[in-house]
Amino acid sequence: MKQFTYTITDPVGIHARPAGLLVKAVKALDSAVTIAKADGKSAGGAKLMALMGLGIKQGETVTVTLEGGSEEADAASLEQFFKDNL
Repeated sequence: MKQFTYTITDPVGIHARPAGLLVKAVKALDSAVTIAKADGKSAGGAKLMALMGLGIKQGETVTVTLEGGSEEADAASLEQFFKDNL
């Protein structure tokens, strides 16, 4: 299991467009991805409506957990995606 945290910088948070890009990026990975907020709510990284339902806003910190597959490479790739898009 590999984890990293990221503070959302997108002014609108994780809304439809970035959530769609995130789901597409997660589906391309070999690992199972879970995104969790500090309040304990979480969603699978490949589930668009569940991600949007978390209501993640700018300034909130999320914990991204990757399990299985090539966790190290997938985590590095996904962390870069977050920096570039969220």
